[in-house]
Amino acid sequence: MNFKKSEKLYKKGLKNLVGAVNSPVRAFASVGGNPLFIKKAKGSKIIDVDGNEYVDFVLSYGPMILGHRHKKVQKAVTKALKNGYSFGASTENEIKLAKIVCDAFPGMDKVRFVNSGTEAVLSGIRLARAFTGKDKIIKFSGCYHGHQDALLVAAGSGLATLSLPGSKGVPEGAVKNTLIANYNDIESVKAHFDKHNDIAGVIIEPVGGNMGVVVPQNDFLKELKELAHKNGAVLIADEVMTGFRSKFGGAQELLGVEADITCLGKVIGGGFPVGAYGARNEIMENVAPLGGMYQAGTLSGNPIAMAGGISTLTELKKQNPYEQFEETASILEVILLEKAKKHGVDLVVNRFGSMINPFFTKEAVNNFADAQKSDTEKFAVFFWEMIKNGVFLPPSQFEAWFLSSALTEKDIEKTSKAIGKAMEAVAKM
Repeated sequence: MNFKKSEKLYKKGLKNLVGAVNSPVRAFASVGGNPLFIKKAKGSKIIDVDGNEYVDFVLSYGPMILGHRHKKVQKAVTKALKNGYSFGASTENEIKLAKIVCDAFPGMDKVRFVNSGTEAVLSGIRLARAFTGKDKIIKFSGCYHGHQDALLVAAGSGLATLSLPGSKGVPEGAVKNTLIANYNDIESVKAHFDKHNDIAGVIIEPVGGNMGVVVPQNDFLKELKELAHKNGAVLIADEVMTGFRSKFGGAQELLGVEADITCLGKVIGGGFPVGAYGARNEIMENVAPLGGMYQAGTLSGNPIAMAGGISTLTELKKQNPYEQFEETASILEVILLEKAKKHGVDLVVNRFGSMINPFFTKEAVNNFADAQKSDTEKFAVFFWEMIKNGVFLPPSQFEAWFLSSALTEKDIEKTSKAIGKAMEAVAKM
């Protein structure tokens, strides 16, 4: 494959963009080489500026669950554009999308739309504190909840990719109320509650997606909620990544837990910038203008994002692709493990719903410490071989792959061949 135009754009971008990118993982720091620049996408395929076509497993990190430029989403957004881009006032579609979202999450009576997952979590944390009157928050090592100061500690994803323990510019005071626990380790959570009586809430990705796909074991989430409630705290589910990815609603429901506050993003905007947080009336009525917790945003409920979200979720409910996702993910898991075994490569595959992730390790991955044992050099070789063979993956060992309902049998066949060649290349290291 030829990447000359991407290389040229990368060099040009270095002048006026930080690292020539607008999000660190796009810089390809953990896999080497120059980042790819994308020109367009359609269905299951994404095409770079050099004309190289790939089967896309990034899917804008989740929201393109129907594939790119689905005709019904395109039609709805085009219609909305004709009416205007932003009003700074309310529109009917905000009410329509709010009903779709609330109906999909048992226990969610009201929702507030914002502009990103980071903003959703920031607001959800503030709401937990307003509702409980307490200050401290427990988060889990390897779970990423956006780049807000209070939670930008022991995060996975980009921070793990760049080997940064936190972030410069975050003062000690900003994280003094943040407590770190270990995913799938209820005792590490109990230790915090035993020591502190001012914990407002526990925030968790129901299925970890920013340290690779990590699934809660046994009754971890149920015990987590019981422990939080026993100590007067709330459970906050960060479903920015997992929302609508394993069922029409949240992963929390499949896992037998109903969070007190749920944070959403990605899919509910159909690819447009959006986020949301919601809860039962008792909690949401603390939010202005009903209550004293202030949160606002001029672009919140943007009419284009609302149109994208309504059309995406309406079509998603109609398609109900979740059984197909399970089947496809299972097929990919078998392919990955068989190709790895054939070439003598240590590999573990984790998956949940339409999210899947191979780890280059021989040990089970149940938390961030396990994930960090993965051989990232092997992943880098694997990544570039997949790229060269027409499969677009997240450029990090610690990011989930996503499936879309637009994937075809030919896409899976192509992916299978690419995996075989990539595993062969890894074995030759």
